[in-house]
Amino acid sequence: MIEVKVPELAESITEVTIVRWLKETGDLVEQGDELVEIETDKVNMEIHAEDSGKLSKILQPSGSTVRIGEVIATLQEQGGDVTPAPIAVREEGMPGIKEPNQQPPAQANAESPVIASPAARKLAREQQIPLERVKGVDPLGRIYKEDLRSGTEQMEAGVEAVRQQSISPSAVNQPTLIQTDKPIERIRMTKRRQTIANRLVFAQHSAAMLTTFNEIDMNEILKLRKRRGEAFLKEHGVKLGFMSFFTKAVVRALKEFPYVNAEIQGEEIVLKKYYDIGIAVSAEEGLVVPVVRNADRLNFAEIEREIKELAVKARSKKLQLSDLQGGTFTITNGGTFGSLLSTPIINAPQVGILGMHKIQWRPVALDEERMENRPMMYVALSYDHRIIDGKEAVSFLVKIKELLEDPEVLLLNG
Repeated sequence: MIEVKVPELAESITEVTIVRWLKETGDLVEQGDELVEIETDKVNMEIHAEDSGKLSKILQPSGSTVRIGEVIATLQEQGGDVTPAPIAVREEGMPGIKEPNQQPPAQANAESPVIASPAARKLAREQQIPLERVKGVDPLGRIYKEDLRSGTEQMEAGVEAVRQQSISPSAVNQPTLIQTDKPIERIRMTKRRQTIANRLVFAQHSAAMLTTFNEIDMNEILKLRKRRGEAFLKEHGVKLGFMSFFTKAVVRALKEFPYVNAEIQGEEIVLKKYYDIGIAVSAEEGLVVPVVRNADRLNFAEIEREIKELAVKARSKKLQLSDLQGGTFTITNGGTFGSLLSTPIINAPQVGILGMHKIQWRPVALDEERMENRPMMYVALSYDHRIIDGKEAVSFLVKIKELLEDPEVLLLNG
């Protein structure tokens, strides 16, 4: 019998959620086959079979939250006698089947999965403490062993409040249900959506975030793309888009203003001498930010090709954790959805993010007497005021404006 386990993914990931099984009980599995799709707090990915055999039993159904290294299925080696076994389902108040030394999935039927360390889960089982009632101090919402004591105190205080108010203890910490005769729908948040929500709130509460704005005349870039776009596509097999111009301009500006390419670690400022630029991509499951590595060493075609490959991987759920890790600065383009102006939120622990927007033709004063319609784009820089002063932030954005309004400079130096 071959055990199928959740593989080690990254040091920060201790558990995953099973999204769906790609094979059914009794199916033949070849080594390398996609076996099951899982969801982490960063990305969806498939687990590939490490051995060949017949899928004899699925131990953790779709929706289960399981730990790294946990056995989720078994394979029968080819040539063996296989009797497909159904997944055991146990309902409250009914007799069920329980394998020896096997714990039922802790969060399979939970309305909102709790992210907790293995040590915290073990202690919670021993002390019979519901993890969903424990409030941790981790800004990302993770529960640790140390939170259990405070969680117990919170529960005791809640029970005491119930006793004083003469209401049923079962009502403690229960969410307020919407009382309406109108149609509603409840949708459980995915692990990634919970992580996105927690990270955005954490970024807003942990940084002194400000946003400065400017506008860019995109006329020269549009003319350049019109002149060279067809030849560029033939030579490189990829279109000359806007993102390569913005990525090049960002790298040049980061070299001139190094504190925008930094992060805070304790009482130290870490200035990064490399330029890994995150490009925000909207996928079905939520926003992801794959990273273009060493963008300062890439030419326009290489940047466009890398961004295209990352976007395809994001939308086809093929991104790996290595595609998302790191990043020194982020670019997000709300203009693809028609946004005219917005204030992007910093992708912590980074200290800056550039927001691109819709190109809109509007009248622009060329001098005191002349007006002309120009393709204009508002851009926004959100930055951490703890280490970036207003003058530096404004100058950084002005530098990007100057470079993009004279794109030949980027091509000549890129």
